[in-house]
Amino acid sequence: MEGQDRQDLGAGALSTTPAPIETDALIIGAGPVGLFQAFQLGLLEISSHIVDALPRAGGQCVELYGDKPIYDIPGRPKTTGRGLVESLLQQIAPFKPRFHLGEQVATLVRQADGRLLLTTHRGTAFLARTVFIAAGVGAFVPKRIAIDGIERLDGTKLFYHPDLDALGRFAGQTVVVNGGDDAAVDTALALAPIAKQVTLVHRRDVFQADDDATLATLRQRIAEGAIRLAIGQPCAFDDTGLTLVTQEAQNLVLPFDALIGCLGISPRLGPIANWGLELVRKQIPVDTEKYETRERGIFAVGDINTYPGKVKLIVCGFHEATLAAWGATAVVFPDKSIPLQYTTTSTRLHELLGVKH
Repeated sequence: MEGQDRQDLGAGALSTTPAPIETDALIIGAGPVGLFQAFQLGLLEISSHIVDALPRAGGQCVELYGDKPIYDIPGRPKTTGRGLVESLLQQIAPFKPRFHLGEQVATLVRQADGRLLLTTHRGTAFLARTVFIAAGVGAFVPKRIAIDGIERLDGTKLFYHPDLDALGRFAGQTVVVNGGDDAAVDTALALAPIAKQVTLVHRRDVFQADDDATLATLRQRIAEGAIRLAIGQPCAFDDTGLTLVTQEAQNLVLPFDALIGCLGISPRLGPIANWGLELVRKQIPVDTEKYETRERGIFAVGDINTYPGKVKLIVCGFHEATLAAWGATAVVFPDKSIPLQYTTTSTRLHELLGVKH
């Protein structure tokens, strides 16, 4: 790739995009390792943007075990996936990384000056000096409602796994929630006080939740009429209604202003496979000095990478992110020697962190 005017690292990649966002570092993945990557970069005064396919920060740590206990985080005898992510977000706040959530990076193209042009499936473009792939086992994307053509409602009337803190947009609307796990239950319960009508749709009358009290609350809301329950399989739709096939083989049409899918998430390597990076069993080989890939300025940290002795633990990802950040200094500050500083004593780091004495 070195010495070439332009290297296309993605099949069908765009060579130009309007007004790309210029940044020292683009982090792909907003899970714990991606968030800690932003912190380590911030300590070295390397600015960053963070992109994630999910609509909120946290990755699989929040989506798969948000309220389950975690016991192996240094200095935290016990936390949860959600608690860990909240702490990391607080930790990186002084560096103000910009988040681009609900977007999946689709293409990666080396430019003549060595920088990397990346575009998302929504058309956002970035021109980055360095790229950090912290995508776990791939992008976690919502499982979609399996009706032909329904994707045309995406973003207007169809939404997947919305942030519970952003449900105000559905106030006064007729909302259908499709799913049976804890995300569907929590979404329906959160919507009940603000939506005009909430209908919870699932293929059977069995639901999952993080605790029995939540399920009891759901049943109470259904009995009160605050939430309507519809058992069946979605089979068709139009702009105003979702059609179910019920257990009695009857068609039931549910009007909606908004349709929310909470059918779980699944990991997909996705476009990363088309970026021209070396892959070994869907993982990216890296060195153990800088956790850099074979391509200069492209680093891989967390579960997405592989090297001799690799152990897939969050704490190992934190170590990888630290050395990757230091490795990036040679790219971002090629003519500058970066001294090692300690947060306990460095007045410059205290200034960056907003520490008051």
